[in-house]
Formats: sequence, structure tokens, C-alpha cells
Amino acid sequence: MAPPTVHDLLGQRGKHQYAMLRVETLEEAAAAAEAGLELLSVPPAMIFDRRFREAAPNAFAFPGENYFEIGGTEDFLKWAFPLMKHGADAVYCSGSLATVRALADHGIAVCGHVGLIPSKRTWTGGFRAVGKTFETAQMVWRQVRALEEAGAFAAEIEVVPHAITRAIAEKTSLFLISMGAGSAGHAQYLFADDVLGQNRGHVPRHAKLYANLAAEQDRLQAIRTDAMRRFAAEVHDGLYPAPQHLVDSEPEVVEAFRDWLKGEAT
Repeated sequence: MAPPTVHDLLGQRGKHQYAMLRVETLEEAAAAAEAGLELLSVPPAMIFDRRFREAAPNAFAFPGENYFEIGGTEDFLKWAFPLMKHGADAVYCSGSLATVRALADHGIAVCGHVGLIPSKRTWTGGFRAVGKTFETAQMVWRQVRALEEAGAFAAEIEVVPHAITRAIAEKTSLFLISMGAGSAGHAQYLFADDVLGQNRGHVPRHAKLYANLAAEQDRLQAIRTDAMRRFAAEVHDGLYPAPQHLVDSEPEVVEAFRDWLKGEAT
């Protein structure tokens, strides 16, 4: 089965809730695909790795980086074309509306970003909800309308009050990807690090942990350290290698070799 198309996603708005994760490794991508995740945000480098489509053949893949890692409009176009050539289904863009428009003009499916945009958080007061006041709710709506007009097909809507998201979803033509913005989004989006319990830093309020791999990684690291410590101790004490770890030779071969070495040394 092929990944869903943009047409499919837009046609399923309000009919099916899509599940989306940001994955950082091929192992995470394979697990997400086997678990039934339909949408994946991925590092751009993963798109160029042929093993990605072997791991997640049916996932709709959005490669994405912060705009300051890419540059302006021309940089975004040069960045996006090879990604589409290698099988990206859409690209994420938190850059300017002019950049979104240029990408869309070239037929590239673009997902924008509204609400809390981490790379632009200084304008909205840091890592905090956006849209709790009448004025900021209006701002989020204007961001959505601007993306529509620029040709985006989707927008990540991040940490916006769920009732504001619902009101926007009723009026927009965009496919809304909710990260902490409520169930009115057409997809629910989290980072695999949070879902898997790998995040050792701040866990956002909207995140839900379904595993505790950090604890498992600590347990495995303790096992690694103990094994290496015992190896080093045996080496230092002359206990490794023991006879069972050695390759032997027939005594007459060793004696002949030693005799030959005596001649070689003179």
C-alpha cells in the first residue's frame, strides 16, 4: 500500500484522526510504521537513505528543519527539490510566506506552522501557549489564513487552546496537525522521544509517555559499564585471556618455528 496523498489527507478531515510522530532513527521509523502511524516527521537526511522506505513504505513523510538551518526562499527551493525527488511527500516550512508561496508555486506540498513556533518564540513570549487571549487567537487565525493564501495544504498548530483550534478547524481549508492544540486537529502529533520516554529534559504538558526507555537505557548502560569493568580487571590481573580463549599449535610446529627464528635473528 502506498502512502496517503495530500488529496487523501484533505478528504479525510473530520472523518479520521491521523497519528503522527517525529522520528529520528530508522529503528523508530520502522517501529512507527509497524505500529500503524500514518504520518512521520523526519530529519531530511533520512529521506535520502533508501532504508527509510524499506522501514516505512506506507508513511506520509514530512522532512523538516528550522528555517534558519536552511535559509531564504531560494535556499528552501534548492533544499526541497532533492527531497521530493527522493520520495518526500511534503515539506515542513517555518520560513516566510514568500517561501511557502514559492514552494507551492512549484507544486511542492507545504506544511506551515502557527501558534507556538519554537524558532520564533521570542515574538510570543517564549515557550508558552498562544491564543489564550482574544488578540492572540486572532493572530493564530490570521497566520492560518495567510498560509492558505500562500498555498500551503497543512499547518502544524502548536499549543493553542483546544476551543480556539476547533473554531479555526471549522473555518479553514488546511489540514491541521495538532501538537498540544486539541482533538479538533486532523492529526495528533508528538515527538517519539516523549512517547518512548527518552526525553531527559522538560516534558511538555501535552506529551504523554507510553514507555520509559530512559530507565531502560540507564539499566543497559549499567550492564555495559559492569561488563567492561570486569574485563579490565581480568586483563590487569592476568586472568584474561585464559586457556579456553587461546588458539594452540602442535608442540613440534612451535619448536620448529623457534629454531627457524634463531637462524633469522643472526
